[in-house]
Amino acid sequence: MNLYHFYDVRTGPFKSLTKIPAEEAKAVIGRIREERPDSMCAQRNDTYVEKRRNCEAILRREFEKKGGVMEISSPHYMVVEFSPWLYSWYEQPAFIKIPIEEFDLKTVSFTYGDSMPTFSDKVNDGKEYRKKLYTCDEILKVIDKYGLPQEWNDDGSKGPERYIEAHVWSDRVIEKYC
Repeated sequence: MNLYHFYDVRTGPFKSLTKIPAEEAKAVIGRIREERPDSMCAQRNDTYVEKRRNCEAILRREFEKKGGVMEISSPHYMVVEFSPWLYSWYEQPAFIKIPIEEFDLKTVSFTYGDSMPTFSDKVNDGKEYRKKLYTCDEILKVIDKYGLPQEWNDDGSKGPERYIEAHVWSDRVIEKYC
């Protein structure tokens, strides 16, 4: 299994809006809207950073319950295997691919689909993987049962899950790739 991180080559990899102050994050989104209006990131609304931070608080709380190790307060976001849809988000797309074996798995959590709709009160379709965070062993069982979302729902026509999101709660491996 590989984890992928997608980004625009002009920005570089592993940039996080939740690691910087709220006003600075809003300014970054504003620049993206001006400089890259056709990118998916330019479509984020003014409440995106607040919603993402709230979601990260849920991820931290749920990962702590599972005994996860969080060496940093805001995770690095990656996905399980290649996602054509995420690659299309960027005007000048690039990606980093890292084998899962490089990570200390106690520092990686997963959601089946993007964490924001996974934990959103607006998504109430009764699917068993809603409102759940997984360890690596647990997500492998979910993958065995449902497959990779990008294989059956890359266009989003069957729900919000288009990929499996991985949350890397450590800088150790990421630093090698920046």
